[in-house]
Order: sequence, then structure tokens, then C-alpha cells
Amino acid sequence: MSKYLLDTNSIIYALNNGFEFPRYNYIVSVISEIELLSYDKLSSNDELILKDALSCFELIDLTNDIKENTIKIRKTSKIKLPDSIIIATAISNHATLITSDRQLLNSNLVNAIELKNLK
Repeated sequence: MSKYLLDTNSIIYALNNGFEFPRYNYIVSVISEIELLSYDKLSSNDELILKDALSCFELIDLTNDIKENTIKIRKTSKIKLPDSIIIATAISNHATLITSDRQLLNSNLVNAIELKNLK
């Protein structure tokens, strides 16, 4: 079964557009969880919605493999640290990255597609 790592922007897009995820194996990086829940204008209701949505996915914490892959990515690219961790998480988990971030889509470091192109 294919595995898909949802980037932060894909989770927001899905929630804002009523996107229902097909039956795939979805994972989320702890980085996306932090980005989503640390937004300073997040209402209590939005926080509950996000926590409920996140509970539907397997949460991936930082591992030694992810850290090592992040270091390699940072040494060879100009990708920011959070995005490097996202890419490394996808690589370490043999997952396709679901994102709308053009830099990540065009990085050639990981197999990546946009959520709207997921069938």
C-alpha cells in the first residue's frame, strides 16, 4: 500500500475545502503538527478541529534516520530546516510527499505531488 506524508499546507487545504482523503496510508510529521497548532491566531474551535484531523493520521516523530537525512538535505540545498525535515520524513518513511509548496514539488529530492492531483 502506498504511503503519503501530508505537508502542513495540504492539511489546511483539505480542511478548508472539505477534501475527503481516499483510503491510503497517510502520515504527518511532528513538524506539521507544531506548525498547525502554534499559529498565533488559532481559535479554540480551530484548534479542536486540527487536533481531531491530526488524530486520523499516524504522527511521525523525529528519528535518527530523519535527522541524518535532514542533515544531508541541508548540506546540499537551500531548503529551510522545517521543509528539510518534512522531506527527510518522507524519504525515511518511503512516502510520497503531498504538498503545494513549489520549492518542495520541484526539489527532485523526494517524490511529491499536490493534493488536488491525488486520485
